Amino acid sequence: MRIGHITLANRLFVAPMAGVTDRPFRMLCKKLGAGYAVSEMVTSRKELWNSLKTSRRADHTGETAPIAVQIAGTDALMMAEAAAYNIDRGAQIIDINMGCPAKKVCSKWAGSALMQDEPLAAQIIEAVVAACAPRNVPVTLKMRTGWCDSERNAVRIARLAESAGVAMVTVHGRTREQGYRGAAEYETIAAVKAALAIPVVANGDIDSPRKAREVLAATQADAIMVGRAAQGRPWIFAEIAHFLATGEELAPPDTLQAKAWLVEHLHDHYGLYGELAGVRSARKHIGWAVRALPGGEDFRDRMNRIDDCAAQLRAVHDWFDALADTHPRLPATSRAANDDFLAQQA
Repeated sequence: MRIGHITLANRLFVAPMAGVTDRPFRMLCKKLGAGYAVSEMVTSRKELWNSLKTSRRADHTGETAPIAVQIAGTDALMMAEAAAYNIDRGAQIIDINMGCPAKKVCSKWAGSALMQDEPLAAQIIEAVVAACAPRNVPVTLKMRTGWCDSERNAVRIARLAESAGVAMVTVHGRTREQGYRGAAEYETIAAVKAALAIPVVANGDIDSPRKAREVLAATQADAIMVGRAAQGRPWIFAEIAHFLATGEELAPPDTLQAKAWLVEHLHDHYGLYGELAGVRSARKHIGWAVRALPGGEDFRDRMNRIDDCAAQLRAVHDWFDALADTHPRLPATSRAANDDFLAQQA
């Protein structure tokens, strides 16, 4: 699997998710089997580049290659400048965001709202490719199937992206109008794949090894991208890789091994965000990790009242050690539990 001149470890990708795929989370997913991970989106607005949020998103200290950064905006020149800004800070691949359905993004005509204005989308793509090409940095594009059910224009935008020099296209199998509601559809992704010579990545509702195999077969995509299903379950990439290679389900990890991964993640998380912000933003990651485990909901309620990193770590250690006494291996996550979780996140 290649993006331009860059060879990836495999074809299992972590989706960019605002507030989730920060550097510690990306590093954990890569460690547990993901071949590629894209950052949270970085704004193209210069006045925000020195903000604490953007400076954290542009910090790739210790991150394994390739480093991919997603940029978002509505002005072609500003997007080109944002690409150069992130390349200067270590980005080896630039991803253009035309897939985010969030109202606060689309209300500014960024994200998936750009799919309504194909000439502007083309201008942005061409400007970003022009800024990246002299520095040998591939450009990728992430988008939806279209703006609404009656206007699925992913194939047209994918073709203009390929013509402009984009190295890879990712398609989430929903329209912007859907948000995360309903089920993803894969016919449009298959149509994009059939229309292009560059790699195409399928995204949307891939929450198990079997679903990954089904989506690859239905779309003939070159790779798959997993988003919400990796929250609290970053070893899903190892599970998918094993199933695709052998046709057999991989046993869930040992409880104490899962604890070790979470603790390592928390240390990295505190290092990036500091004490005050770190303990609060870590709560969601801990909550995702325990949500499907026996007693997990009660623990999450107690843990959410802890305001100290050291105390939070002790609570995680103690809870997982107690769980390991009765459940040495994590229970297998059911498809129903995954569906419930995805519905809650929608």
